[in-house]
Amino acid sequence: MSAAPNWFMYFIVFWAVVMVIAMSIGGFFMFRKFLKVLPMRDGKSKLDWQNYWVERSRSMWGDEAKRFLDELVSPVPQAFRDIAKHSIAAKIGQVAIEQGAGTVTTEHCVEGYIRATPKRDYRSLVHFLDKKGIDYAPYKHLLNK
Repeated sequence: MSAAPNWFMYFIVFWAVVMVIAMSIGGFFMFRKFLKVLPMRDGKSKLDWQNYWVERSRSMWGDEAKRFLDELVSPVPQAFRDIAKHSIAAKIGQVAIEQGAGTVTTEHCVEGYIRATPKRDYRSLVHFLDKKGIDYAPYKHLLNK
């Protein structure tokens, strides 16, 4: 009886490592989604608040603001774009409502975009805004927090 070839053993080990890595990555993203669904102190989850602000500000969005939002989320990979668009739109709607605006403006979009972006992504955010020629000077203080 001959033993299995050496290459077959390495092949099995390689696929075992690939499967563990793939499951770890998937588990990480599922765990992050799970944390967003957990209720906060006020009894609503982060997703509940996002849905609240999107629904409350739905009538305030004009065509120009929607086009600008699409432009803002363009650097996000296609697979995550809808989720990013929803969370950014929620923050923009919250900013507009808290400021007592009747419609969402580009200023609300820039401020909401900055507020919705995690700190770890500020460098790419600033690079994108500079590349597009979008003035974010009034909101630079938000980037320093």
